[in-house]
Amino acid sequence: MGSQKSGLDKVIYLVLVNLFIVFLGIGLIIPVMPTLMREMSLEGSTMGYLVAAFAFAQLLVSPIAGRWVDSIGRKKMIVIGMFIFGVSEMLFGLGQDVKVLYMSRILGGISAAFIMPAVTAFVADVTTLRERPKAMGYVAAAISAGFIIGPGIGGFLAEHGTRLPFFVAAGLGILGGVFSLIILKEPERAHIESEGEPVKPRFRKVLEPIYLIPMIIILVSSFGLAAFETVYSLFVDHKYGFTPKDIALIITVSGVLGIIFQVLTFDRIVGKIGEIRLIQICIGVSTIFIFAMIKVSAYWSILLVTFVIFLLFDLMRPALTTYLSKIAGNDQGFVGGLNSTFTSIGNIIGPSIAGILFDVHIDYPYVLAMVILAISFVISLFWKKQKPVFKETAE
Repeated sequence: MGSQKSGLDKVIYLVLVNLFIVFLGIGLIIPVMPTLMREMSLEGSTMGYLVAAFAFAQLLVSPIAGRWVDSIGRKKMIVIGMFIFGVSEMLFGLGQDVKVLYMSRILGGISAAFIMPAVTAFVADVTTLRERPKAMGYVAAAISAGFIIGPGIGGFLAEHGTRLPFFVAAGLGILGGVFSLIILKEPERAHIESEGEPVKPRFRKVLEPIYLIPMIIILVSSFGLAAFETVYSLFVDHKYGFTPKDIALIITVSGVLGIIFQVLTFDRIVGKIGEIRLIQICIGVSTIFIFAMIKVSAYWSILLVTFVIFLLFDLMRPALTTYLSKIAGNDQGFVGGLNSTFTSIGNIIGPSIAGILFDVHIDYPYVLAMVILAISFVISLFWKKQKPVFKETAE
């Protein structure tokens, strides 16, 4: 596991580059989707179904992919996932029929299901418990950076052709797969022995409080964030008259601040108060600030509230991932797959309900998000720190 090493294993950075490439590729295509919609005469509902196809594929495949991460290896799943991602982007770039686009998005969801648990398991294998918060902060930062930089590059590439961003994303994915195949080595895994605890079937473990409570919080937080983000631009446009430039500036600055905190301060915060306390603080404070989002009206107040909400979610997600990696034992891939599964459920349900509620009343999506987060905060109060029931032994 590399306990004798000082600093993070350098191979982590190649894995992080792969993750960055995937989310950069997802971000690249955002600016061209409206143009593509017009070119292919697609309806808005079709664009929504394409997004849902990605999420459903990731949802269905994640539990299986998580088990494969543990059985056939982290490297193989990363490499296969990168190649699938490349093929999915290529298909979307070439597709002239909506059926091809659906196939592309399904493959994209499968690639995400392969890559995410494999990366988190890989990082867990090559870090010590002390190093892991910093490494997981870097994982979250790589995802955020891809989302932030991608749309800007995609908008520039689209000037030279609507389909070009898809081909660039495909090339990056395949290139990442090739480099991973050549450079990455399957990490050695510390063998985790249970101290007096009977071995339980994997899916029964999910019902244990140490897994069940964080999975509920993952579901709720992804639901809340997806609901918040889905209607954010509509909310500030309708209620406060924000321009697209205002919205882009707010989201970009929030993302950059999140990356800075994830890279520079996340591991220190976890070291001082622990993952569970950090998650509880993030949920509680975000509940208050979402309520404030409904009440404030001054421009700078809206900016401040938005920054805080995005920052809290940016800290909570790596805290959850770090906690799960510490309790997963020999099931790093399986637990990573569950993380992706519950995240996908929230990402599917959140935008759908938020959109429906927005049509009823502009404030209702945030009222729901606030209530759901308040309930999850109460649930988190029953979450106790896991007692050490595992010990590591060299293979």
